Amino acid sequence: MTTMFARQVSAARNALMRGDIQATRQIAATMVANNPTEAEGHFLLGVAESNAGHIQAGLRHLDQAVAIDPRGEYRAQLARLLIMTRRDGDAAATLREAEAAPPADAFSRDTIGCVYARLGNHAAALAHFNEAVRLEPQNGNYRYNQAVTLNFLGRAEEADAALEALIALAPGDARAHHLLAGIRKQTPACNHVERLERTLGGTGDGRGRLLLSYALAKELEDIGRPDDALARLCVANAEHRRTLPYAFARDAALFDAIEAAWPLPQAIGPSTADPIFIIGMPRTGTTLVDRILSSHPQVESAGELQAMPLTVKKAGGTRTSTVMDAETIAAAAQADMGAIGRDYLERASHHRRDATLRFIDKFPGNFFYAGFIARALPSARIICLRRDPMDTVLSNFRNLFAVGSPYYDYSYDLLDTAAYHVRFDRLMARWRQALPGQLIELRYEDLVADLEGETRRLLAHCGLDWSEDCLSFHSNNAPVSTPSAAQVRQPIYTGSVGRWKRHAAVLEPVRRYFEQAGIDIP
Repeated sequence: MTTMFARQVSAARNALMRGDIQATRQIAATMVANNPTEAEGHFLLGVAESNAGHIQAGLRHLDQAVAIDPRGEYRAQLARLLIMTRRDGDAAATLREAEAAPPADAFSRDTIGCVYARLGNHAAALAHFNEAVRLEPQNGNYRYNQAVTLNFLGRAEEADAALEALIALAPGDARAHHLLAGIRKQTPACNHVERLERTLGGTGDGRGRLLLSYALAKELEDIGRPDDALARLCVANAEHRRTLPYAFARDAALFDAIEAAWPLPQAIGPSTADPIFIIGMPRTGTTLVDRILSSHPQVESAGELQAMPLTVKKAGGTRTSTVMDAETIAAAAQADMGAIGRDYLERASHHRRDATLRFIDKFPGNFFYAGFIARALPSARIICLRRDPMDTVLSNFRNLFAVGSPYYDYSYDLLDTAAYHVRFDRLMARWRQALPGQLIELRYEDLVADLEGETRRLLAHCGLDWSEDCLSFHSNNAPVSTPSAAQVRQPIYTGSVGRWKRHAAVLEPVRRYFEQAGIDIP
């Protein structure tokens, strides 16, 4: 390496560290032009291009950097872009190669951990997050990623300690407070209510206030102050809702498009694969059923996959900014359903651990895609969770989904959530009629009242023999990456049934809305 090139490397890396992407690009482009066989120039230009939003250009240069010098740091960034562009198989292969000579820096280790997490391999992710924290213990992002993964893996005490260490470093880190509140049920003798109230009072950031408010509401509920908890949520959600460019008509258009697309054409050369799909409104017991079924010795859970939405998006060939929209649904309805099935299975394969087992895709939002699933994978089995409509609305309102995701904008308003449920109910009536034998509906209330009876029904629907292991779902040590992680690691309980009745006065407008819509309230 010449002295000039070494100076350029130093200048480009310094510019990258201070976030000056334009300077990094300019220096790295000169390096590549003058020294096209040097990997470092391609690496720095690839990172700069991707950070500027030019993902494909970034991929080309990172590919070239790895081809010249396959060091771990370069492979980590290549894997990051591959997972961003939904090339999960290529990302997984790149990680396998990186493991032979892992990078020595914390940032690359954290990057590898994030890619593993996206692939659902949380055990592999944790090793890299741990190393990132060891190398740079003052970095809050690395500590947060470590804590999230510990929680997914059921290591609650370690996650608690990791979060307390992070909060000691950054007392206002709203993400840490929010995660800490949800790790376990708090008690009157041991909780963080005073600290949360103090931290919330000093926070002006909108996202931070939302996270802290949800954390505080959760802990208030835990210690026996449900009215205070809901009041806190009503204020926080109304505040956040005012910032959103949302009207229910946007979601109504999605339901309209799905209904208009049915019936879909029959598949050409349909797959005989038999995955199990668990669908339904969020917070209705989908994770519980996933744990029950994945406790069977012949079944594994692949988690909440985005494979079907991405497959349908690809089949539609639309260039709209969202994965799911009316234009995409209409275009995909004309596609080859057999090809959709094969593409789905390929995408799902990168999230599986044992190809000899049946697998579960428990993305609840696949209820929109039940028609595509039925046509593309006619041997698949679909299980739809149903729950008391009032409890469903309250539970959606009480849960903070992915902040910034437009697909959950309905959940910050009780009546928007009720309207969403009405359309969901209407769509499920259509699937119930159109997909007999392939789809069953399961009531959450029936499941918690008769675990064995409903589990036998589930297994029969899926073509699985009886297994006592399914009744010990809480002993299942597989990772859980949903808000129900703590609940499904304990035996069945009925405390969530009829919860809405504690707040009947606040929810009276919802009850009237359902009454007018013809929705029965048990």
